Amino acid sequence: MIDAIALPSRRSSWLGLLTVLSLVLLVAMDGSVLYLAIPRVTAALKPTADQTLWILDIYGFLVSALLIAFGTIGDRHGRLKLIMIGASVFGLGSLGAAFSETPAALIACRALMGLGGATLLPSGLAIVSALFPDPRERAQAIGLFAATFAAGFAIGPVLGGLLLQSFAWGVVFLINVPVVVIFLVAAPVFLREVRDAGSGRIDLASLLLSFLGLLLTVWSVKTAAADGFGSRQALVGGLGLGALALFIDRQRRIDDPLLDLNLFRDPVFTIAILTGLLSLVVWSATGSLSGIYLQAVLDHPVLAAALLTLPGAITLTVTCIGTSRIVERVGRKAALVATHALIGTGVLLLLLTTVETGGPALIASTIVAGLGYGLSFSLVAEIAVSAVPAERAGAAGSIAETSNELGNALGISLLGSVSALCFRLFGPGLAGTLNETLAHPGLPPEAALQAKQAFVTGLHAVAGLAGTSTLLVAVAAGLWLPRKLPT
Repeated sequence: MIDAIALPSRRSSWLGLLTVLSLVLLVAMDGSVLYLAIPRVTAALKPTADQTLWILDIYGFLVSALLIAFGTIGDRHGRLKLIMIGASVFGLGSLGAAFSETPAALIACRALMGLGGATLLPSGLAIVSALFPDPRERAQAIGLFAATFAAGFAIGPVLGGLLLQSFAWGVVFLINVPVVVIFLVAAPVFLREVRDAGSGRIDLASLLLSFLGLLLTVWSVKTAAADGFGSRQALVGGLGLGALALFIDRQRRIDDPLLDLNLFRDPVFTIAILTGLLSLVVWSATGSLSGIYLQAVLDHPVLAAALLTLPGAITLTVTCIGTSRIVERVGRKAALVATHALIGTGVLLLLLTTVETGGPALIASTIVAGLGYGLSFSLVAEIAVSAVPAERAGAAGSIAETSNELGNALGISLLGSVSALCFRLFGPGLAGTLNETLAHPGLPPEAALQAKQAFVTGLHAVAGLAGTSTLLVAVAAGLWLPRKLPT
């Protein structure tokens, strides 16, 4: 039973929505704001190849690993209280990240930001739902919530590029601080405490197993790609996979699982979650690699690189807002299949990029794929929730959000490791990353060209793997899903 201490007026409800959306925008932006900033970060802090990957994705890992647990904590102890604490932690992490002087310090601050960010999405969505007793207004508010989240992912690289034109790299984190301060002042005025007295307990063993399983497995993949596969990677990877196996087994046996595996018996729910996961895997990997490609391979200034990503960002945001009308015309199944087909086709256009030229191909790729991403961001949670009984809607929504955040982290980790492996195999062998190699003292022109070609080879490998996988899921969705999906 949901208990809101006071029913807000209509005006204060919309002001409360704006207050929450400011944080939603920040959380989404921080999943992608480093895509254009990472060359500046690597030049300043000199991280290794695997440290660069951790800087990019430790935030997403912590958000995805803790999202469901913090949703339960908020249900039990108060969502407003939790989101206030989380926003404070997020702001402190942002402040620390802005002034980090070593890769380890930046990774630690990004982890702190992820810890705070994990509280914001589930609590924010629950608070927004409680602000609007009227079902029609609630649907509009949740739609704006989803559109803001999608817009944050889309404009993160653009905003980062614009700021980096005039300021040092730390500004991409420093901009979070005033927004957090404004939220902390406005939240007690416009928001009310919301809790669910019937929420289940948190299984700490499940939380620990899932977090360690993901962390150890991905660490093994990262280091194997950067340094080669050895006994240490095999041992750590085996421990990670073992922890994930124990986690899945435990979810079948306990009364209050973090992950309700029974929901995956429904093919509609499974395809929806796979869509959310895969679309963010592809988005994060290609987005981060494209930022490096534009600046380090094509030698575009950061502002020019940001402007080249703008058409895709606009396409994604507009599509997200217009998804409901698209679905009304073509139906949910066609929209879901089109999501994968558009993303896969768009990503494969990156195969047309070369060391000499690639701007037009990249713009075309982001526009075509942006149509698919826009559909995915708006469609996944709605289809996942409608595919399950009403009493499981909360669990379905949490899994949908988690699949997005986990996909964002896994894309950079796993597909980023494919790129790192290609660079290690085909690069000049002077350093683990393109930016490190290009900064090498006395670098001969032929070695610089070889490094750029090796990076483009890695970009093509990632694009081919991601695009083909996404098109295969489009075929599977077309074959397995019923003609009419539940509403």
